[in-house]
Amino acid sequence: MRKLFQKIHLWLSIPFGLIITLTCFSGAMLVFEDEITLLVNQDIYYVDQTGEQHLPADSLIRIAEKELPAEIQITGITFFPDAERTCLISTSKSKRSALAVDPYTGEIKGMQERLPFFSTMFGLHRWLLDSRPDGEGIFWGKIIVGTSTLLFVIILVSGIIIWWPRTMRNLKNRLCIKTSAGWRRFWYDLHVAGGMYALIVLLALALTGLTWSFSWYRTGFYKLFGAESQKQSTTQTTNKEKQGKEQQKPARQTADYSHAQKILERMRTTYSDYRQITITPNTASVSLKQPGNQKATDRYTYNSNNGQIIQANKYAETARSGKLKGWIYTIHVGSWGGLTTRVITFLLSLFGASLPLTGYYLWIRKHIRKR
Repeated sequence: MRKLFQKIHLWLSIPFGLIITLTCFSGAMLVFEDEITLLVNQDIYYVDQTGEQHLPADSLIRIAEKELPAEIQITGITFFPDAERTCLISTSKSKRSALAVDPYTGEIKGMQERLPFFSTMFGLHRWLLDSRPDGEGIFWGKIIVGTSTLLFVIILVSGIIIWWPRTMRNLKNRLCIKTSAGWRRFWYDLHVAGGMYALIVLLALALTGLTWSFSWYRTGFYKLFGAESQKQSTTQTTNKEKQGKEQQKPARQTADYSHAQKILERMRTTYSDYRQITITPNTASVSLKQPGNQKATDRYTYNSNNGQIIQANKYAETARSGKLKGWIYTIHVGSWGGLTTRVITFLLSLFGASLPLTGYYLWIRKHIRKR
């Protein structure tokens, strides 16, 4: 049986090893994207001097409208608990596009956009820098990454079956990485023992990552936890909406943010500890500091005419499918346990990128010795 798994492990690793390396490496680079972005662009995300009170939210919206082209819509405004942070006025230009504004003076600090390095890493991680096809074309980059990730799961499991010792007495030796027995033994121990140490985390990253690759896997994964995936229908609706917007290209319609400040103050009074508060013309979203779910959010709908709360959708009352989506994301990016688990995820993702390389080395070295 072990010989069979040895062949499976080898002949899946050889053609897909480099893709697995690229996927793991690019994933590691994305772990601390937010922190690095804030550090590199401090002049955009932080104010020069704090004041006693923010300008009203609707005033900040009007200031931003004067700076944006007429075809770009304002979709919301986000505030942070840190007094030194600028507020972000999101736009219809792209998902991450937002105008950073000093909330005390109204000064436009700049446009928030993803750094080119992280855009490249994200494209590499998700679809090998392939371009999304128009219409119903095959997204080959996404399929290749998804297939490689699925095979990575099989490679990890087969590796454990191959190298797990027959007796528990030998387990201690198998889990040791010797540094004084030559380079070949060091790379062998790093590949085998290191793979055993990293198995659980790498499996968690791969199994959660597959939910973004295949709809059939996502549906089965959700059903396994007693939930129903709604991403497919949402994606189709979003694509239709985008096509409609591209065809119409309407001029900006100024939304009513006259009660945004009232809603903001109410949210700040209600929540003493939060990640951020986002106000749109008729909704307010409070991102919670919920352990284990980075996407935990309380959402409110309010009457734009008088600012009265109409409906409250609390995270605690969210359907299991909504919570599961946040859990999957939080586990995949390693933030479920705070900074410690993110550092572990970063390091083990880098180690996952090295596994195919050490495997190639051992395989090539073995063939050279035979010759």
